[in-house]
Amino acid sequence: MDNLKRRRGRPKISQDAPANTKAVLLRAGLTWLTTTGFNLSSLDNILRSVQVPKGSFYHHFDNKEDFGLQVLDQYRRYFENKLDRSLKNDSVAPLQRLKNFMADASTSMARYDYRRGCLIGNLEVEVATLPTAFHQAIIDTYHSWQNKVAGCLRLAQAQGEISPDKECQYLAEIFWIGWEGAVSRARLVSSDIPLHQFGQFFLQQLLR
Repeated sequence: MDNLKRRRGRPKISQDAPANTKAVLLRAGLTWLTTTGFNLSSLDNILRSVQVPKGSFYHHFDNKEDFGLQVLDQYRRYFENKLDRSLKNDSVAPLQRLKNFMADASTSMARYDYRRGCLIGNLEVEVATLPTAFHQAIIDTYHSWQNKVAGCLRLAQAQGEISPDKECQYLAEIFWIGWEGAVSRARLVSSDIPLHQFGQFFLQQLLR
């Protein structure tokens, strides 16, 4: 009798079942694009990985380009929140906040065995073959991230951690150029050593 009762009604929904098809697709897109890149990520493979039919995909996205841009936008907002958690943490000094961000990012890469990199860095490598709309989206994302690091460096100046003659906006741009290179090298060698090397070098330049 108990078995019959358990069989009646609708089957129990798995906790992993997609509650929102668009959100599921965006998460899948993030996984594929950070691992394989945009051009090598087949739409069929992405849809198959989450068992979503093409009809459902085109209900939410115009095409693969639209999909990629929306994945990029979601990643940008996710990473800005990640930056804010470290760089706006008033309980620690500004330079320690930057160290904490780098340590957190390094831990995240190790969690995925260095198979996944930064989506923006991946797209930047592919930029010559990407649709034009991606170019400005990538530039805008970098500007946003650079502004957050520049704000942290200005606070470090105000608190006497670094000298007042440092050009914080320029240094923030240099940080992201170097950090993305370190992320790529970390993927290549499957190690966090490049991340630590760049972090130490950058902080040494700040304190010179």
